[in-house]
Amino acid sequence: MKTVKLFTLLTLFIVTSSCSNDNDDEIFLQIETNSVMNLHAPQTGGMDQMGNPVPISGEFTKFDFSTGTTTTSDTEWDIAFRGTSIIINGGVSSGSTDEPERTGNAAAYMATGTIASVKAVNTSLLEQDSVNGYVLSNWYTYAGPPTHLITPTAGKIIVVRTQDGKYAKIELLSYYKDAPENPDAYTDEERYFTFNYVYQPNEGELTFE
Repeated sequence: MKTVKLFTLLTLFIVTSSCSNDNDDEIFLQIETNSVMNLHAPQTGGMDQMGNPVPISGEFTKFDFSTGTTTTSDTEWDIAFRGTSIIINGGVSSGSTDEPERTGNAAAYMATGTIASVKAVNTSLLEQDSVNGYVLSNWYTYAGPPTHLITPTAGKIIVVRTQDGKYAKIELLSYYKDAPENPDAYTDEERYFTFNYVYQPNEGELTFE
């Protein structure tokens, strides 16, 4: 009888320990790779018909990597677009009109390479928006006359720490509607962002593999 009881207790201990270990195992979410087409980032102001500067205003179009969609939330957004301006939900406002309050801990930097070659986050490069300007102010190249084209700077990938501490990388493809192969600033509608991105949904994970 004692032997049976001892065997029963030993079995119960093994099963309980196994269940406990199973519960302790972390669940890793799959890394997400997606594309966004024609994210509209309108603004008012800029230049009038005479070429004179006019104060820029208008709401930023906010994007949340955890849902993969734009959002109107005041808090749950990671990156936002207005005209050529790209801001992150971390740091403080630069003071421009209609700029949203930063409520998260997002940070970013521009990495050199391709979206495939940027395999991990270099946390020492992360910066936040400040009164001195936006971290991502240099994402594009302006061709000037006669084309006046605005194009994402070649060989640059945006790396973002999201407002809640996850990570993403972005390959900007176009600033013009439908991402034409050979855009024309005079005929193609501008302020439409097309980009690829990879989102690492596991907290504390710095790699994209």
